[in-house]
Amino acid sequence: MYNIDEYVIHITGGICRIEDITSLNMSGADKNRTYYLLTPIKAYSSKAYVPTDNDSTIRKIITKEEALSLIDEIPSIPEMEIENEKQRENKYKEVLKSCDLRMLISVMKNLQNRKTKRLAEGKKNTATDDKYYKLAEESLYSELAFVLGKDKSEMQSLVFERIILE
Repeated sequence: MYNIDEYVIHITGGICRIEDITSLNMSGADKNRTYYLLTPIKAYSSKAYVPTDNDSTIRKIITKEEALSLIDEIPSIPEMEIENEKQRENKYKEVLKSCDLRMLISVMKNLQNRKTKRLAEGKKNTATDDKYYKLAEESLYSELAFVLGKDKSEMQSLVFERIILE
């Protein structure tokens, strides 16, 4: 169970603050069910309701210590291997929905290595690869920057160095 004023990661809203734990006062809503009222930090005017008895779409935000440990761990996180090219985009989507930071790094390594190989072959990077790299970056850097009190651009250069220089 999460608490009011706690920060969580929501699969579609990113970093959110729990504003309230309440029931929905809408027609058709189960009056006996309670919900977390989430406010994304990027879009204060939007709200999300997540049932407290089915909170699989949210997770606790990492701590400062976990963030620092994760950054140190980046070189040892293996690149995601994708054997079936037809499943590539589905794998990326699964990782983004999981909000698992280690898996995001694994995907980013895969995409960075794929881009390097394509450019060496004289090919452009695909729009799909660019899209998922940016989505993975946004999720990872936002959370790291938030918990460490840094700017996302600082996180980007820090993480990128560790991915490239492994």
